[in-house]
Amino acid sequence: MKPAFLTRLARAATGRAKREEGAITVLSLQLLIVSMILGGFAVDVGHGFQTYTQLQATADSAAHAALLTREWYSADTAKTTAIKVATNMMPTSRYGDVLKPDDIIFGDWDADKKTFTANALSKKAVFVSTRRYEQNSNGLSTIFLRLAGQDNLDIASGSVWETYYSNCFREGIVAAEIVDTQSNNSYEPGYCIHAQQHVEINSNNVFKSGVIVSMPDKSDVVIPDSGYEQNTGLREALRDASYALRILTRIDNIKQGLLDPMDAKFGIMNPDSPYYRSYITSKLVNKINGMGKTELNQADFKKNQVNYIDCKNDNQHKQLKGDWLRQMAVVTDCRIQFGTDLGEGASLEDVVFLNTNVDDKSFYGRAGVRFGKDDDCKPGGDVQIVTKGGIDLASGIRVYGSQFIAAGDIYATANADGIEGASFVAGGVASITSNGAFGFCGGAGMGNNFEAPYFRMVL
Repeated sequence: MKPAFLTRLARAATGRAKREEGAITVLSLQLLIVSMILGGFAVDVGHGFQTYTQLQATADSAAHAALLTREWYSADTAKTTAIKVATNMMPTSRYGDVLKPDDIIFGDWDADKKTFTANALSKKAVFVSTRRYEQNSNGLSTIFLRLAGQDNLDIASGSVWETYYSNCFREGIVAAEIVDTQSNNSYEPGYCIHAQQHVEINSNNVFKSGVIVSMPDKSDVVIPDSGYEQNTGLREALRDASYALRILTRIDNIKQGLLDPMDAKFGIMNPDSPYYRSYITSKLVNKINGMGKTELNQADFKKNQVNYIDCKNDNQHKQLKGDWLRQMAVVTDCRIQFGTDLGEGASLEDVVFLNTNVDDKSFYGRAGVRFGKDDDCKPGGDVQIVTKGGIDLASGIRVYGSQFIAAGDIYATANADGIEGASFVAGGVASITSNGAFGFCGGAGMGNNFEAPYFRMVL
């Protein structure tokens, strides 16, 4: 059916054609019509590109929300969250349903092949497609392209996001403020140093090929005069990078999973929990009164279960010594000292130790303390030290396949060659030195690290 607008134009053109002086009028009319069609095409296509951009931004936000939610919740809950985000960005009253549950697909992303494979049980990746389709009653209405019989445009956009875990948090030194590395350290290939403010490096350090030293602006690195000449490999190691220290927000989750071992999300005895430990076999929490004591007694602790040490307002450091902290979890509000003032050391293997004390030295270490099993990066024997306060570990500590998380500062000095597989994450300053080598396990033996995922768009 010819539009009335074109019929009227045709009649006018016929009338003009009968007049001698009208020859140019027909050509002008044709040019006018062509110009209107081309102009209309430009307007509608421009509107289409604008809509595509809007759909793309909505798909990106919805995919991120879906993957973020999927970590702890069901796929259906994650889809509901994603749709809510999409609706907030493109209200149904104006745009119709741009995102439906079937348009949200969880799966796996192959970075090498650049392919997405659907897997309903996966929490690793998600594909989200946003649409404005005529068949969904929300196609994009045209203005001028109606003259050519095109009343609507079908426009869609998609986004693929994946979950990843930064190697800096698995094995390295990370601080929300400053990392101070001091002097005479050697960092093995793969080791990572990151600070959200800046990294300070003294002299005579060796950064082997593959080491990463990062901060939001690598030009903020603090080094002495001739610092690049005095620190082999530093220039090549520097990177621009920024991270939110998400693991610091999970200390309460870890605590919940320790004090309620069968908790559905965080329980240390729940095999579906990321905080699961096979060496905890009793759901009972062993309570220990730590008030008034200087040295905690081995006999008060129980293996294969969670121990809770209560100090209330007793701020004296409670000393732990000996080679018996094995296969247990400990939660406390006490200030804890590993080793004694008389030089007696302590060793920990297969232990989770969480402290709610906010003191700068909520965990304090004397010389001769070993965290983790010296087993050449084999699985097991690892230790996780977590606190809402700070950590201060004196000279002489050794760390093997173990992790330290502090909401405050971390100060540690290790024996030469006394670090092999270590993760330090500080909410303040991290000052870690060994006067020796920081060995790298490549993530091996670090599988029990407490981690928080990060998310990135890959397609």
